[in-house]
Formats: sequence, C-alpha cells, structure tokens
Amino acid sequence: MKLTTNLKLSIGLVVMFAVVIATVVLSNRGESSSAPVTGPATADASVLRTNTHLLSTATDNKVELVEFLDFECESCLAMYPIMERIRAEYADRITFGVRYFPIPSHTNSKLAARVVESAARQDKFVEMYQRMYETQQQWGESGQSQEPLFRSFAQDLGLDMGRFDSDLGNPALAERVDQDFNEGIELGVQGTPTLFLNGTQLPAMPTYEELTSRIEWALAQ
Repeated sequence: MKLTTNLKLSIGLVVMFAVVIATVVLSNRGESSSAPVTGPATADASVLRTNTHLLSTATDNKVELVEFLDFECESCLAMYPIMERIRAEYADRITFGVRYFPIPSHTNSKLAARVVESAARQDKFVEMYQRMYETQQQWGESGQSQEPLFRSFAQDLGLDMGRFDSDLGNPALAERVDQDFNEGIELGVQGTPTLFLNGTQLPAMPTYEELTSRIEWALAQ
C-alpha cells in the first residue's frame, strides 16, 4: 500500500516533533541540580588574594565570599547592612573579604579607597570601612575632593597622621587599589556591589534571604 504525499508529510512532522520533545526532556534532566543557580563560573576558583582584607575568617576556608565595592556607590550603601549582618552571623563559618572597585565616574571613590587602605596600614581597616559607609550621604556625589573630611576621619580614629599622609600619597598604595580594580575587570565585574561565592559571581543585589540560602547550600556541600 503506497502512502500519499500528505500522509508521508504528516508522519514526518510527528516524528520530528517527538525528537524535539525528547531532546528537551533529556537536556533538562542533565541540567537539574539541588544547588542554587549562581551564575557563570570564573576562571579562578578563588577570588581572594593574599592582600585581600578579610572581615571574617573560617579555619577551613570552605566557603569564600568576596565583595567588590565602591565606597561612594549608593547600591553598596544599600547592601552594607546585609553584608554586616552576614559578617556577624557567619563570623567563624565563612571567609568574607572585600576588594576595591572605585567607579571612575565617582569623584571621591578612588580617594576613599586609598584612605581606607591607608587606615588598613595602621590596622584600622574595619573602622574606616564602616566610617565611609556611615558618612556616605555626607560626602557622596560631591564634585569636590573630600580629602580634608577623610583626614578628619583618620584623626578621629587616632591614626598617626604623618604616616597616614605619607601612605595616602604613596604611588604603591594607589597601585594596590588599581590592582583590585583591574582584576575585577578581568573577573567580569561591571559595577558595584559585585559578590562572588566560591569563585562564582552571584546575581546583582541579592536579598539577605537569597544570600544566606546560597551560603548555607555551600556550607552543606
């Protein structure tokens, strides 16, 4: 019995449709996982460097959270309370480090990073890091240099001002800030804040619940 042309065409379409459906099902099975989707993996398993400033440290370094930030960035300020809460709640369970990523269009962002780095040279990184966010609404988005105000922060923290001024003007210190920025570019950082969990870039501006969910999953692995 010969098949008509229309019947042959119909059978062909049914077979093609079945192949497409099977392919989709198998593909979805291959991609399924109990792990949350965290975005594209970076080329480096660790985004931490030996000179990265750590806000918390876990002895096993099983979970590493890194934030690229800009002290003049309003989104970073919005994220700051969440990150402080994460730091307090996971103090000895995760290694949490921060890296500089001053946005060029922000007048005082690079200066602020250099000020924080200068304070770090006198073991006052955390204090100056917090001061920058606590006062951002006072100096952020200014078109004028805020160096006099930043120097007053250093005085308030009891820093050796001679050493502070020397460090602030040291080209090597500026290169330290640039290193973070340039490596951030290489890692695909396009804005701030940008978070990496165990070397994988997270979606922008995760909520506290989203971030803790990812951290808990990583700890459980």
